[in-house]
Amino acid sequence: VFSIVVFGSIVNEGYVNRADEAQEHCIFNRNRNACNYGITVGVLAFLSCLLYLALDAYFPQISSVKDRKKAVLSDIGVSAFWAFLWFVGFCFLTNQWQASKEEDNPLNEGGDAARAAITFSFFSIFTWVGQAFLAYQRFRLGADSALFSQDYMDPSQDSGMPYAPYTNEEDATDAVGTYQQPPPADAFDTETQGYQTQNY
Repeated sequence: VFSIVVFGSIVNEGYVNRADEAQEHCIFNRNRNACNYGITVGVLAFLSCLLYLALDAYFPQISSVKDRKKAVLSDIGVSAFWAFLWFVGFCFLTNQWQASKEEDNPLNEGGDAARAAITFSFFSIFTWVGQAFLAYQRFRLGADSALFSQDYMDPSQDSGMPYAPYTNEEDATDAVGTYQQPPPADAFDTETQGYQTQNY
């Protein structure tokens, strides 16, 4: 949302001209690079947000441990990178706005848009730093749990035992979990059923 505000403000009201000029110039000290930087960073940050939003939705379906680890590490790196770019953008736009001459824009057109772009560039720094911190916490959580673990874990070391333990027939104290001998062959009435017992 912050990136939309930044590039939207510059695209809509970031270019003004004097009364005696036909060509429009960037509102930030007539420096076209300042407007281009704000628009480019804003659009690319918006696209990055959409990409990582889709990755977050798809993340539970990633079965490969290596791919999960790469996704979280890329989230950390990209978030830190965008925080840096927004810091540079905030400093650049603020510097060019302060250097702007009043005679270049006597009616102060687009002043609110320029201040909005600077303000939301500042907010974006903390948003991306926070995102990098959350991604780092996710990485730490995955490193401490089985999320990124590639080691074999012995099921017997697990605290919850899914199966009842084997007990010997002689020392069985209860009927749960014990194994019993099959009944002897002559326990059935083989005469009435037409079966004959065979001796081996």
